[in-house]
Amino acid sequence: MDSTAADRFDTSLFEASRNRLASLAYRLLGSAADAEDAVQDAFLHWQAADRQRIKVPEAWLTRVVTNLCLDRLRSARARRERTAGVWLPEPLLDGDPMLGPADSFEQRESVSLAVLTLMERLSPLERAVYVLREAFSHSHAEIAEILDITESASQQHLHRARRRITAARRGGEVDPASARRVVEEFLAAAASGRTARLVALLTDDATAISDGAGLAEKLLWYDTPHHIAAVVRAGFKPTPAKRRFAGGTPAIHYARVNGAPALLFVIGDQVIGAVTFDITGGRIATVRGIATPARLVRLTSAWRQHGPDTPLISQW
Repeated sequence: MDSTAADRFDTSLFEASRNRLASLAYRLLGSAADAEDAVQDAFLHWQAADRQRIKVPEAWLTRVVTNLCLDRLRSARARRERTAGVWLPEPLLDGDPMLGPADSFEQRESVSLAVLTLMERLSPLERAVYVLREAFSHSHAEIAEILDITESASQQHLHRARRRITAARRGGEVDPASARRVVEEFLAAAASGRTARLVALLTDDATAISDGAGLAEKLLWYDTPHHIAAVVRAGFKPTPAKRRFAGGTPAIHYARVNGAPALLFVIGDQVIGAVTFDITGGRIATVRGIATPARLVRLTSAWRQHGPDTPLISQW
Protein backbone atom coordinates (compact mmCIF):
# COMPACT_ATOMS: atom_id res chain seq x y z
CA MET A 1 0.00 0.00 0.00
CA ASP A 2 1.48 3.37 -1.05
CA SER A 3 1.61 6.29 1.37
CA THR A 4 -1.44 8.06 -0.11
CA ALA A 5 -3.57 4.93 0.12
CA ALA A 6 -2.30 4.31 3.66
CA ASP A 7 -3.25 7.84 4.68
CA ARG A 8 -6.73 7.36 3.25
CA PHE A 9 -7.08 4.06 5.10
CA ASP A 10 -5.89 5.59 8.38
CA THR A 11 -8.25 8.54 7.94
CA SER A 12 -11.08 6.09 7.36
CA LEU A 13 -10.15 4.29 10.58
CA PHE A 14 -10.38 7.56 12.48
CA GLU A 15 -13.66 8.60 10.85
CA ALA A 16 -15.19 5.25 11.77
CA SER A 17 -14.52 6.12 15.42
CA ARG A 18 -15.46 9.80 15.25
CA ASN A 19 -19.02 9.52 16.61
CA ARG A 20 -17.95 7.29 19.49
CA LEU A 21 -15.08 9.65 20.35
CA ALA A 22 -17.37 12.68 20.18
CA SER A 23 -19.87 10.94 22.47
CA LEU A 24 -17.09 10.20 24.95
CA ALA A 25 -15.82 13.78 24.83
CA TYR A 26 -19.32 15.24 25.23
CA ARG A 27 -19.96 13.17 28.34
CA LEU A 28 -16.64 14.26 29.80
CA LEU A 29 -16.99 17.95 28.95
CA GLY A 30 -20.75 18.58 28.80
CA SER A 31 -20.22 20.77 25.74
CA ALA A 32 -20.71 19.75 22.12
CA ALA A 33 -18.44 22.54 20.87
CA ASP A 34 -15.63 21.53 23.24
CA ALA A 35 -16.17 17.87 22.37
CA GLU A 36 -15.77 18.62 18.66
CA ASP A 37 -12.56 20.53 19.38
CA ALA A 38 -11.19 17.64 21.44
CA VAL A 39 -11.94 15.14 18.67
CA GLN A 40 -10.30 17.38 16.08
CA ASP A 41 -7.23 17.67 18.31
CA ALA A 42 -7.20 13.87 18.55
CA PHE A 43 -7.24 13.67 14.75
CA LEU A 44 -4.15 15.88 14.61
CA HIS A 45 -2.45 13.57 17.14
CA TRP A 46 -3.48 10.60 14.99
CA GLN A 47 -1.99 12.16 11.86
CA ALA A 48 1.27 12.95 13.64
CA ALA A 49 1.62 9.50 15.25
CA ASP A 50 3.61 6.55 13.96
CA ARG A 51 0.41 4.66 13.16
CA GLN A 52 2.19 1.45 12.22
CA ARG A 53 3.13 1.06 15.88
CA ILE A 54 -0.45 1.48 17.11
CA LYS A 55 -1.76 -2.06 17.62
CA VAL A 56 -5.35 -1.22 18.64
CA PRO A 57 -6.40 2.12 17.09
CA GLU A 58 -9.71 2.29 18.99
CA ALA A 59 -7.96 1.95 22.36
CA TRP A 60 -5.26 4.46 21.37
CA LEU A 61 -7.83 7.02 20.24
CA THR A 62 -9.91 6.52 23.38
CA ARG A 63 -6.88 7.22 25.51
CA VAL A 64 -5.93 10.34 23.53
CA VAL A 65 -9.44 11.84 23.60
CA THR A 66 -9.93 11.07 27.29
CA ASN A 67 -6.67 12.73 28.25
CA LEU A 68 -7.31 15.74 26.01
CA CYS A 69 -10.64 16.18 27.80
CA LEU A 70 -8.99 15.81 31.21
CA ASP A 71 -6.52 18.55 30.25
CA ARG A 72 -9.47 20.81 29.39
CA LEU A 73 -11.29 20.02 32.63
CA ARG A 74 -8.17 20.80 34.64
CA SER A 75 -7.42 24.06 32.84
CA ALA A 76 -7.65 27.29 34.80
CA ARG A 77 -10.19 28.68 32.34
CA ALA A 78 -12.52 25.69 32.73
CA ARG A 79 -12.28 25.84 36.52
CA ARG A 80 -13.17 29.55 36.47
CA GLU A 81 -16.13 29.07 34.13
CA ARG A 82 -17.56 26.11 35.98
CA THR A 83 -17.09 27.38 39.51
CA ALA A 84 -18.45 30.81 38.69
CA GLY A 85 -21.93 29.30 38.54
CA VAL A 86 -22.66 30.30 34.95
CA TRP A 87 -22.31 26.86 33.37
CA LEU A 88 -24.98 24.39 32.31
CA PRO A 89 -24.45 21.36 30.06
CA GLU A 90 -25.12 21.95 26.39
CA PRO A 91 -28.48 20.40 25.39
CA LEU A 92 -28.66 18.00 22.44
CA LEU A 93 -31.74 16.89 20.54
CA ASP A 94 -32.52 13.19 20.87
CA GLY A 95 -31.14 11.31 17.87
CA ASP A 96 -27.95 13.36 17.79
CA PRO A 97 -25.08 10.86 17.29
CA MET A 98 -23.06 12.73 19.91
CA LEU A 99 -25.41 11.33 22.57
CA GLY A 100 -23.84 7.98 21.77
CA PRO A 101 -24.74 4.55 23.14
CA ALA A 102 -28.20 4.30 24.70
CA ASP A 103 -28.79 0.56 25.09
CA SER A 104 -28.67 0.46 28.88
CA PHE A 105 -30.16 2.65 31.59
CA GLU A 106 -26.65 3.62 32.70
CA GLN A 107 -25.73 4.76 29.20
CA ARG A 108 -28.88 6.83 28.84
CA GLU A 109 -28.52 8.29 32.31
CA SER A 110 -24.88 9.26 31.80
CA VAL A 111 -25.86 11.70 29.06
CA SER A 112 -28.88 13.23 30.82
CA LEU A 113 -28.58 16.89 31.73
CA ALA A 114 -29.19 15.89 35.35
CA VAL A 115 -26.17 13.58 35.51
CA LEU A 116 -23.97 15.84 33.36
CA THR A 117 -24.69 18.55 35.94
CA LEU A 118 -24.04 16.21 38.87
CA MET A 119 -20.72 15.19 37.33
CA GLU A 120 -19.53 18.74 37.91
CA ARG A 121 -19.18 17.69 41.56
CA LEU A 122 -16.68 14.99 40.64
CA SER A 123 -12.96 15.35 40.17
CA PRO A 124 -11.79 15.03 36.54
CA LEU A 125 -10.48 11.49 37.22
CA GLU A 126 -13.72 10.42 38.92
CA ARG A 127 -15.67 11.79 35.98
CA ALA A 128 -13.49 9.96 33.46
CA VAL A 129 -13.70 6.63 35.28
CA TYR A 130 -17.46 6.96 35.66
CA VAL A 131 -18.00 7.70 31.96
CA LEU A 132 -15.60 5.02 30.71
CA ARG A 133 -17.16 2.38 32.95
CA GLU A 134 -20.87 3.29 32.95
CA ALA A 135 -21.30 4.57 29.41
CA PHE A 136 -18.66 2.60 27.49
CA SER A 137 -18.33 -0.57 29.61
CA HIS A 138 -14.54 -0.51 29.82
CA SER A 139 -13.00 -2.87 32.35
CA HIS A 140 -11.01 -1.45 35.24
CA ALA A 141 -7.87 -2.86 33.62
CA GLU A 142 -8.61 -0.90 30.44
CA ILE A 143 -9.47 2.25 32.39
CA ALA A 144 -6.25 1.96 34.36
CA GLU A 145 -4.26 1.86 31.14
CA ILE A 146 -6.19 4.77 29.59
CA LEU A 147 -5.73 7.00 32.64
CA ASP A 148 -2.33 5.69 33.75
CA ILE A 149 -3.61 4.70 37.20
CA THR A 150 -3.90 1.38 39.01
CA GLU A 151 -6.95 -0.87 38.78
CA SER A 152 -7.51 -0.34 42.48
CA ALA A 153 -7.53 3.43 41.99
CA SER A 154 -10.02 3.04 39.13
CA GLN A 155 -12.34 1.03 41.37
CA GLN A 156 -12.07 3.63 44.14
CA HIS A 157 -12.80 6.52 41.75
CA LEU A 158 -15.84 4.68 40.40
CA HIS A 159 -17.13 3.95 43.90
CA ARG A 160 -16.86 7.61 44.91
CA ALA A 161 -18.46 8.81 41.67
CA ARG A 162 -21.38 6.39 41.93
CA ARG A 163 -21.94 7.33 45.57
CA ARG A 164 -22.04 11.05 44.84
CA ILE A 165 -24.30 10.72 41.82
CA THR A 166 -26.64 8.24 43.49
CA ALA A 167 -26.99 10.43 46.56
CA ALA A 168 -28.08 13.40 44.45
CA ARG A 169 -30.09 11.50 41.85
CA ARG A 170 -33.80 12.32 41.63
CA GLY A 171 -36.04 9.61 40.22
CA GLY A 172 -35.49 7.25 37.31
CA GLU A 173 -36.76 6.84 33.78
CA VAL A 174 -40.25 8.08 32.97
CA ASP A 175 -42.61 6.81 30.28
CA PRO A 176 -42.29 9.31 27.37
CA ALA A 177 -46.06 9.61 26.89
CA SER A 178 -46.59 10.37 30.59
CA ALA A 179 -43.72 12.88 30.56
CA ARG A 180 -45.24 14.67 27.57
CA ARG A 181 -48.61 14.96 29.29
CA VAL A 182 -46.99 16.56 32.35
CA VAL A 183 -45.05 19.04 30.23
CA GLU A 184 -48.10 19.96 28.17
CA GLU A 185 -50.03 20.58 31.39
CA PHE A 186 -47.14 22.72 32.61
CA LEU A 187 -47.17 24.78 29.43
CA ALA A 188 -50.94 25.21 29.50
CA ALA A 189 -50.82 26.37 33.12
CA ALA A 190 -47.90 28.72 32.45
CA ALA A 191 -49.51 30.23 29.35
CA SER A 192 -52.82 30.82 31.15
CA GLY A 193 -51.22 32.15 34.34
CA ARG A 194 -52.66 29.41 36.60
CA THR A 195 -50.11 29.60 39.41
CA ALA A 196 -51.89 27.08 41.62
CA ARG A 197 -51.81 24.48 38.86
CA LEU A 198 -48.09 25.12 38.30
CA VAL A 199 -47.41 24.58 42.00
CA ALA A 200 -49.36 21.32 41.92
CA LEU A 201 -47.24 20.06 39.01
CA LEU A 202 -43.98 20.63 40.93
CA THR A 203 -42.48 18.37 43.59
CA ASP A 204 -42.22 19.84 47.06
CA ASP A 205 -38.43 20.14 46.68
CA ALA A 206 -38.43 21.29 43.03
CA THR A 207 -35.69 23.54 41.69
CA ALA A 208 -35.46 25.74 38.61
CA ILE A 209 -32.25 26.92 36.99
CA SER A 210 -31.76 29.46 34.21
CA ASP A 211 -28.67 30.68 32.40
CA GLY A 212 -30.31 34.07 31.91
CA ALA A 213 -29.64 33.83 28.15
CA GLY A 214 -25.97 34.33 28.96
CA LEU A 215 -26.56 37.85 30.27
CA ALA A 216 -26.40 37.06 34.00
CA GLU A 217 -23.11 36.79 35.88
CA LYS A 218 -24.35 33.63 37.61
CA LEU A 219 -27.00 31.01 37.07
CA LEU A 220 -30.41 31.98 38.37
CA TRP A 221 -31.74 29.49 40.96
CA TYR A 222 -35.25 29.12 42.38
CA ASP A 223 -35.97 26.51 45.02
CA THR A 224 -39.58 26.58 46.20
CA PRO A 225 -42.66 25.57 44.17
CA HIS A 226 -44.38 28.92 44.75
CA HIS A 227 -41.29 30.91 43.75
CA ILE A 228 -40.77 28.74 40.66
CA ALA A 229 -44.44 29.06 39.68
CA ALA A 230 -44.29 32.84 39.99
CA VAL A 231 -41.13 33.07 37.90
CA VAL A 232 -42.50 30.68 35.28
CA ARG A 233 -45.79 32.57 35.06
CA ALA A 234 -43.93 35.86 34.54
CA GLY A 235 -41.44 34.31 32.12
CA PHE A 236 -44.07 32.68 29.93
CA LYS A 237 -46.15 35.84 29.67
CA PRO A 238 -45.36 37.42 26.27
CA THR A 239 -44.68 41.14 26.06
CA PRO A 240 -43.54 43.40 23.22
CA ALA A 241 -40.20 43.88 24.99
CA LYS A 242 -39.61 40.12 25.21
CA ARG A 243 -40.49 39.68 21.55
CA ARG A 244 -38.08 42.45 20.56
CA PHE A 245 -35.34 40.79 22.63
CA ALA A 246 -36.11 37.40 21.06
CA GLY A 247 -36.11 38.88 17.58
CA GLY A 248 -39.67 37.89 16.76
CA THR A 249 -42.60 35.79 17.87
CA PRO A 250 -41.48 32.22 18.61
CA ALA A 251 -43.49 29.04 18.33
CA ILE A 252 -43.23 26.56 21.21
CA HIS A 253 -42.55 22.93 20.29
CA TYR A 254 -42.35 19.76 22.35
CA ALA A 255 -39.11 17.80 21.96
CA ARG A 256 -36.88 15.27 23.67
CA VAL A 257 -33.50 16.65 24.71
CA ASN A 258 -30.80 14.44 26.26
CA GLY A 259 -33.48 11.80 26.81
CA ALA A 260 -35.78 14.15 28.75
CA PRO A 261 -38.91 16.12 27.82
CA ALA A 262 -38.35 19.70 26.72
CA LEU A 263 -39.98 22.78 25.26
CA LEU A 264 -38.17 24.54 22.43
CA PHE A 265 -38.79 28.18 21.52
CA VAL A 266 -38.29 28.47 17.77
CA ILE A 267 -38.31 31.43 15.39
CA GLY A 268 -38.23 30.25 11.80
CA ASP A 269 -35.68 27.44 11.98
CA GLN A 270 -33.67 28.96 14.85
CA VAL A 271 -33.98 27.58 18.37
CA ILE A 272 -33.70 30.57 20.70
CA GLY A 273 -34.40 28.78 23.97
CA ALA A 274 -34.81 25.34 25.52
CA VAL A 275 -36.62 24.46 28.74
CA THR A 276 -35.94 20.92 29.95
CA PHE A 277 -37.66 18.94 32.69
CA ASP A 278 -36.74 16.18 35.12
CA ILE A 279 -39.89 14.32 36.15
CA THR A 280 -40.38 11.99 39.09
CA GLY A 281 -43.58 10.49 40.44
CA GLY A 282 -45.64 12.29 37.82
CA ARG A 283 -44.42 15.72 38.90
CA ILE A 284 -41.62 18.05 37.83
CA ALA A 285 -38.51 17.98 40.01
CA THR A 286 -36.21 20.23 37.97
CA VAL A 287 -36.73 22.89 35.32
CA ARG A 288 -33.72 24.14 33.32
CA GLY A 289 -33.85 27.15 31.04
CA ILE A 290 -31.04 27.44 28.48
CA ALA A 291 -31.02 30.40 26.11
CA THR A 292 -27.36 31.31 25.69
CA PRO A 293 -27.00 31.35 21.88
CA ALA A 294 -23.65 29.54 21.87
CA ARG A 295 -25.21 26.64 23.80
CA LEU A 296 -27.94 26.16 21.19
CA VAL A 297 -25.89 25.99 17.98
CA ARG A 298 -25.78 22.21 17.59
CA LEU A 299 -29.34 21.77 18.84
CA THR A 300 -30.53 24.27 16.22
CA SER A 301 -28.65 22.41 13.49
CA ALA A 302 -30.28 19.12 14.53
CA TRP A 303 -33.69 20.82 14.75
CA ARG A 304 -33.38 22.04 11.15
CA GLN A 305 -32.83 18.44 10.04
CA HIS A 306 -35.64 17.22 12.30
CA GLY A 307 -38.32 18.66 10.04
CA PRO A 308 -41.40 20.72 10.93
CA ASP A 309 -43.99 19.45 13.35
CA THR A 310 -47.12 20.93 14.90
CA PRO A 311 -46.16 23.38 17.65
CA LEU A 312 -47.95 23.33 20.99
CA ILE A 313 -48.23 27.11 20.69
CA SER A 314 -47.83 28.53 17.20
CA GLN A 315 -47.30 32.16 18.27
CA TRP A 316 -46.07 32.97 21.77
